[in-house]
Amino acid sequence: MAPAVRFSGITKRYPGVVALHDVGFDVQAGSCHAVCGENGAGKSTLGKLLSGIIQPDGGVIEIDGAAQRFAAPSQALAAGVAMVHQELALCNNLSVAENLCLGSMPRRGPFVSWSAMRARAIALLGDVGATIEPSRPMQELSVAEQQLVQIAAAVGSGAHIIVFDEPTSSLSEGEVDALYALMGRLRARGVTVLYVSHRMPEIFRLCDHVTVLRDGAHVTTVPTSSLDERELVRQMIGRELTQYFPSHVGTVPGDELLKVTGLTRPGRFRDVSFTLRAGEVLGFAGLVGAGRSEVAEALFGLDPHTTGEVRVRGDAVQITSPRDAMAHGLGLVPEDRKQQGLVLMMKARENVTLPFANRMASRTWMSHALEKALTSDWFGRLNVRASSTEVLAAELSGGNQQKLLLARWLAAGSKVLMLDEPTRGVDVGAKAELHARIDQLAADGHGVLLISSELPELINLSTRILVFRNGRIVGEVGRAEATQEVLMRLMAGLTSELATA
Repeated sequence: MAPAVRFSGITKRYPGVVALHDVGFDVQAGSCHAVCGENGAGKSTLGKLLSGIIQPDGGVIEIDGAAQRFAAPSQALAAGVAMVHQELALCNNLSVAENLCLGSMPRRGPFVSWSAMRARAIALLGDVGATIEPSRPMQELSVAEQQLVQIAAAVGSGAHIIVFDEPTSSLSEGEVDALYALMGRLRARGVTVLYVSHRMPEIFRLCDHVTVLRDGAHVTTVPTSSLDERELVRQMIGRELTQYFPSHVGTVPGDELLKVTGLTRPGRFRDVSFTLRAGEVLGFAGLVGAGRSEVAEALFGLDPHTTGEVRVRGDAVQITSPRDAMAHGLGLVPEDRKQQGLVLMMKARENVTLPFANRMASRTWMSHALEKALTSDWFGRLNVRASSTEVLAAELSGGNQQKLLLARWLAAGSKVLMLDEPTRGVDVGAKAELHARIDQLAADGHGVLLISSELPELINLSTRILVFRNGRIVGEVGRAEATQEVLMRLMAGLTSELATA
């Protein structure tokens, strides 16, 4: 029996880089097949080739034994291949229902049937365990909700081969469990899944085979049961990766950098109070929608309707815009780096110097030489892997885009860094580098506010953790007491034993 997918000699080149070189392996029908590797290894490129978004420069892709060359995603979909993208591919100006029915709008005569569209959307969302109102505009949804809509669209397309590219990177624990259940239903229906992920537990839970790519080349394809997590990581990055223990936790925190009292935004969060000292990593834990990101955005001046008192280094300040926040030494790496953090079609050096471009000017002209020198310096310090500072931000891997945002705020001189899901969608090697950098920032006297849905990340890096639920801080957990069980119980409202806030 022919495999559901066969890659033979697949090669894809971009200017100055070979994304894939002579890659070949089989994906068996009805299986869940993991594709792993560091950022830039070629995983997402492979998925885009299979789904018709881009075309290979060499090699052959076979679907059910027949060679295929898709010129567009519509052709791939007609052949039964769909893709759930890591970076959301939706129309923000349309409703959830319109996004789910794009390309096949239900009609009543020459007119769109809105009632039929709504009914179809409810059915598709229900199939993935989502309870999102179909009439809501996509731009009002959280990143996690948008990801669920995208998954619903792919599953509802009727495809028998689906590529999932980091599908859980923005989902809560409950939503991840619902996705696992969905995977079981898909496999029961005979659907073949190509599963791209950096998360080791879900690979071993869901996938029966794993393919490892490194630097665009095929390393191995083996049954998942034939290796453990440590060996899989070694295959991915070509070296052993030891557990990282932060050094800043052994030092005494310094001066108070930030004090927040009674921060309130009706409908989003209320009466939020905390302090952040130099040398601290203050973790924010909570379920999606608990108010963590909203508090960070308010502190960065993105919500002018927020009330409460904010003090920076002891002085009361008014922050009503990002310009105010930057002037007081606050920097924000947002949850969605591509839509909220970077200007993708600008060069790397331009993204780094964007908040303080006036400092890069010589009289009335921008000094590109000064920009390049500054950016090159930070690229070296943060180990940004890029061909040059002139590369477009869109061409960098997820981990290097995160480092680009860190370089921006460090170059700007920010002393308080708010990092919202800083390792979302990055590989294990880049994640270890970012963890080390966060630790070093604290050790160097910065104050770091760390928002993460990955509880092991919060527990390992944080000096202490504030737990949010329904827009309020419901507990403060010291490093010595922080466990996943303690945090989850506070997040779910099951206990307040450790609440000290």
